[in-house]
Amino acid sequence: MSIPAHLWRAARLTIALWLLTVVVISLPMLGLAGILTSDSANGSLLKRDGVVVGSRLIGQRFSSRRYLNGRPSGKVILSAANPLLAERVAQTAQAWHDSGLDQPAADLLLKSGSGVDPHISLEAARQQLPSLARERGVSMAQLEGLVRQNQEDLRSLRSIQPVVNVLGFNLALDKLDAASKKSRKS
Repeated sequence: MSIPAHLWRAARLTIALWLLTVVVISLPMLGLAGILTSDSANGSLLKRDGVVVGSRLIGQRFSSRRYLNGRPSGKVILSAANPLLAERVAQTAQAWHDSGLDQPAADLLLKSGSGVDPHISLEAARQQLPSLARERGVSMAQLEGLVRQNQEDLRSLRSIQPVVNVLGFNLALDKLDAASKKSRKS
């Protein structure tokens, strides 16, 4: 067989394998995944008034006292043996102390392994409720209700212990704030 014949045969085999792996196998699987898990396949996006404000799966930074704050964020993840970690934790603890929280939960001091964890523990969320109640002028009972609404547990397969989705909570907090402002005007 000549070289052009071998090249033609190789090209036909490449095209056949591409059609098999991409068209016959991958495209139907992607379509099925999109149908069965459309929310996850589309990034688990959260919207406010039709505008995407974030993802339920990626943590965002909130620095205002009017919002529930999540884990510290940043690019550098330090090992437990690194002395810079102790300095960073001490600085974060001091910032929480300055804002009125003397013994913050561990997840308010330490980054997650990925650096973008969207959840905090129930303890960390509840520690911030008194400050939120003062800043927003809402009752602790209303805030506890929001914590329960945004709590995820073992059934969601996301955590061993119950956690709160920070962005979901903050969106619900804004909605609660808007509803209470409407009722005061009426």
